[in-house]
Amino acid sequence: MELIPITPEYYEFVRRLRTHSDNRDGFILQADITIQQQLEYMNKYSKNYYICLASLAPVGYIGVIDNDIRVCTHPDHKGKGVGKFMLDQISSIFPDAAGKIKKDNIASQKLFDKCKVPYTII
Repeated sequence: MELIPITPEYYEFVRRLRTHSDNRDGFILQADITIQQQLEYMNKYSKNYYICLASLAPVGYIGVIDNDIRVCTHPDHKGKGVGKFMLDQISSIFPDAAGKIKKDNIASQKLFDKCKVPYTII
């Protein structure tokens, strides 16, 4: 696996993954995101986002905005160490970053605990 800075070719991957029915409930804000909204957001924050590639295919993304970690793994790749890899990597880039995790998002709580990354329950 490798973590690379996001480029425009992955913006739609992030939007689709962020709004995927298997992932949507894990996010604090659960809005529909249009292609235009995603483009505007990424134009503003792309320097803070990374794509995780496995065999050259995107399998997840991670970003840090205002020291708040946002992480998402494609459903087909959950339980395969992708989230841990991304969180370990991003912690070396943004050592002061932490997560905000919904109280019912047990998978994210376990991930952050495993990686020893601080988080707040929302």
